[in-house]
Amino acid sequence: MGLKCGIVGLPNVGKSTIFNAITSGGAEASNYPFCTIDPNVGIKPINDKRLDKLKEMVNPEKVTPTYVEFVDIAGLVKGASAGEGLGNKFLSHIRNVDLIIQVIRVFKENSVVHVEGGVNPVRDLEIINTELALSDIEVLSKHIQKLEKIAKSGDKASLSNLNFLKNINKQLSENGDILNKEFSESEKSPLKSLGIISAKPAIYILNVDEQMLSKDFLNNEISEILNIAKSKNIPVIRLCAKLEEELSTLSPEDKGAFLKDYGLESSALDIVASVSFRLLGLISFFTAGKQEVRAWEIKNGWKAPQAAGTIHSDFEKGFIRAEVISYDDFIKAGSESNAAKMGLLRLEGKDYIVKDGDIMHFRFNV
Repeated sequence: MGLKCGIVGLPNVGKSTIFNAITSGGAEASNYPFCTIDPNVGIKPINDKRLDKLKEMVNPEKVTPTYVEFVDIAGLVKGASAGEGLGNKFLSHIRNVDLIIQVIRVFKENSVVHVEGGVNPVRDLEIINTELALSDIEVLSKHIQKLEKIAKSGDKASLSNLNFLKNINKQLSENGDILNKEFSESEKSPLKSLGIISAKPAIYILNVDEQMLSKDFLNNEISEILNIAKSKNIPVIRLCAKLEEELSTLSPEDKGAFLKDYGLESSALDIVASVSFRLLGLISFFTAGKQEVRAWEIKNGWKAPQAAGTIHSDFEKGFIRAEVISYDDFIKAGSESNAAKMGLLRLEGKDYIVKDGDIMHFRFNV
């Protein structure tokens, strides 16, 4: 399926450092604006402890997790929507992602220059959101003009899209944001085809100093961002990019000790990947055999044939039945054969809605 997240923010807020920590991608991270010109792309596996447990029980030849693709997009500046700082080139890269990860600088380090002259997280957030909205308004306005000509011919689909997009454009023009992002499938289609950035789900990352990592730590700047995010129902994750980059170079054994030293349960970037997965309405099902234990990403609500199609299109075309064991039942039974003996293996048909964590085998005939 391919989940793609775009990392955006002003120059020198820590985007490339975070990208390197996420993906070990080796993106250049330097103390000057526009260090990143072309987008860097890398992938990070979803750290799913269920997959680790299945590996332990099945002992397969290989294990394949689901992945999130991250795109490190060059820093935006005030006026980007009008072309400032190579702006439109950068904004075109953002349109191709599924989710926006906005990095907001909270750390204060005089040796790292700030393009606006000083650290002010709320101002920086407003600059980025304004530029994204202005860029979307330009795209929408041009498309609305085309639709108006088509709609005059009486085309009902064009007329419906026209009214919907006019409403979205009005919201962006008046509020700088889209007030309601609960779109129907028919409404999602034109927004996706146009790459409307403001319609994409988002996460705010606060790049903080080490002493600000605790969730209990609050200052005025963090409190203001938390209040803004709450009003928009946007998750906020705080991290220290330098620590995350250092953590990414450690062995699994050393990572635990490192996290413990800072009072952390897990890498913040593992949380970013997991939250990205959830925000896009994705779940995982598993296949588990001696050759491979693998996690497969699907949309929540998909039926068994659609899930089968993620493995191979022939599985969906010739779908007959799915053999299903819930993850908890598999752990309880200890193996697939035991699950069958205990009556925990079920045969499900075409209308079965796949549950997160289902362990599945598909019967098909093409």
